Amino acid sequence: MALYSNFQFGKNDSNHISLIRYSKTACGVDFLLNTADQTEKLIWCDKYKNFKTDFFEFFFFRKTNGYIIINGEIHFLRDNTLLCISPYQHQEWHVDMDSLEYTFLVFQEEFINNFLADKYFMYRLLYCYQNDYPTYFDISESEAKELLDLLSQMKRELTNPIADSYHMIVSELYSFLLHLNRIFATKFNLPARLPVNNYAFIYKDLLEKNIRYKTKVNDYASMMGISRMALNKAVENEFGVTATHLLKQRRLQEVKKDLIFSELPVKEISVLLGFSAPNHMMRFFKQLTGKTIGEFMNEINTQGFT
Repeated sequence: MALYSNFQFGKNDSNHISLIRYSKTACGVDFLLNTADQTEKLIWCDKYKNFKTDFFEFFFFRKTNGYIIINGEIHFLRDNTLLCISPYQHQEWHVDMDSLEYTFLVFQEEFINNFLADKYFMYRLLYCYQNDYPTYFDISESEAKELLDLLSQMKRELTNPIADSYHMIVSELYSFLLHLNRIFATKFNLPARLPVNNYAFIYKDLLEKNIRYKTKVNDYASMMGISRMALNKAVENEFGVTATHLLKQRRLQEVKKDLIFSELPVKEISVLLGFSAPNHMMRFFKQLTGKTIGEFMNEINTQGFT
């Protein structure tokens, strides 16, 4: 069974990136969520070379092959692993979809935001909207079972929905996301402290929406109506890194994304991303990755296709 009925396909002609939008399904209530195994084919992974989605994606891989490129990072697939993809990440799947064995969860943020008063909930999760830790990692059988049991419960509600199915599914999704957050925090030895305020999460939200146009921490502090010092303190309290570090890592992601997917020359990319000159972007890239842009592209064009 293919999932075309649940999704709308668009095209961003300027970057040759296909955009897959999740559309509502009619099941008595409007669900912006689905979970299933490989028998429900994710056709866009085969249909489109370069694409991005407007929803969250989680994959529990049992049997794998090939590799996936996400925002310039190559992930060689391994059995018994978990992949988390936040919305609008540029993707290329170099796999034989028919031979994969996996369980997936996809949902649009609106699905859970309609239920929660905390609109920054997804930004609080350690594995979402971040660039410092891998979102593709090994997962133990016991960890996977706990999460997959929740997905099975969601699927039962999706298959036979009744009046309170939305509330049941969203409560199971909430539990799934929090359980995964604990697993992620333990795996990478990250703190799970209560937030003092929302400044760090607002900052992450603004970075996602403005990184191509706003390139200084002061820009974001001004947008938020707080001092740079207050913003930096909030970011360090929540994520253990500086506001500048988050901005640079997010900006680097945009550089990698454009280098791989836009087919634009380095000079034009540097202009689009607010660098005063191409050599400034090249120096920025080398400082953060230890590689020249040429070395990075050679790695993508050779290592990725071996």
